[in-house]
Amino acid sequence: MSESRLAGIGMTSARTRERLVQRLQEQKISNIRVLDRIRQVPRHLFVDEALASRAYEDTALPIGFGQTISQPFIVARMTEALLQGGPIERLLEVGTGCGYQTAVIAPLVTQVYTVERIVALVGRARRTLRELKIRNVNFRHDDGNVGWAARAPFEGILLTAAPQEVPPALFEQLAVGGRLIAPVGAEGRQQLMRYTKREHRIVQESLGAVSFVPLLPGLLS
Repeated sequence: MSESRLAGIGMTSARTRERLVQRLQEQKISNIRVLDRIRQVPRHLFVDEALASRAYEDTALPIGFGQTISQPFIVARMTEALLQGGPIERLLEVGTGCGYQTAVIAPLVTQVYTVERIVALVGRARRTLRELKIRNVNFRHDDGNVGWAARAPFEGILLTAAPQEVPPALFEQLAVGGRLIAPVGAEGRQQLMRYTKREHRIVQESLGAVSFVPLLPGLLS
């Protein structure tokens, strides 16, 4: 990849990214490693060229197939919430999408296992992460509701689409002491939740209101 494509110019330049990081700090994102990933990851590579000039706005943007690239604040908030509580060896991401959330969190954990139901998005995300030389991500085209049992248990699970309720299979695949971050609820009434698995129970806490596309079953090829 050319340095100019990676670094960006004008509305995708380092100065523009720094303004985004400052906005996230004003919104109480404080994890230095998370802020640094938001600063470093070239978000303009994860959206269509026509939208590149808006890549460092703190807003969700369409990526096709009825999906969106999440708002940077939400990506930072979910990543920060997941990392609180200890290091993560294995992370399961449900909903790869364009791969932006994957790229932000991948260097902060040992291995990422990411599942996406839309095959075209799997291919796109794989190509972009390869360009960025991010090599600790394992991709799977599958129904995220069932997780990735063969790679469990996971110290962290991250959902980038909203179920009405967290699928039981995902709690089963969460390690004791692990955290699961998910937007949960019907459209217009979603809460970002953090679930921590204890020996005999799941501890839950709300991290605030959010708006995500729904977590759908099945595959789209």
